[in-house]
Amino acid sequence: MVRAIKGTLVECEPSIKSIIISIDSESHEYIIEDLDESHLVIKDNMVGKLKTELDRRLKENVPDVEDDSDSDRDVQ
Repeated sequence: MVRAIKGTLVECEPSIKSIIISIDSESHEYIIEDLDESHLVIKDNMVGKLKTELDRRLKENVPDVEDDSDSDRDVQ
């Protein structure tokens, strides 16, 4: 029997895609299909939860640019 799952096509940078794959590897509840280096099909009802988790991970791993506001003062 064939089952259809409603999904959302997501296009992103390969670095973001690797984070999404890492998130999905913990529970396998987000990704329906890994299409290529920049496209994924995500379960439609899980897109919001995935965005929240991705934002949380990015805040943990990416330094806040606003905290380094004087870094361009050194360049002449």
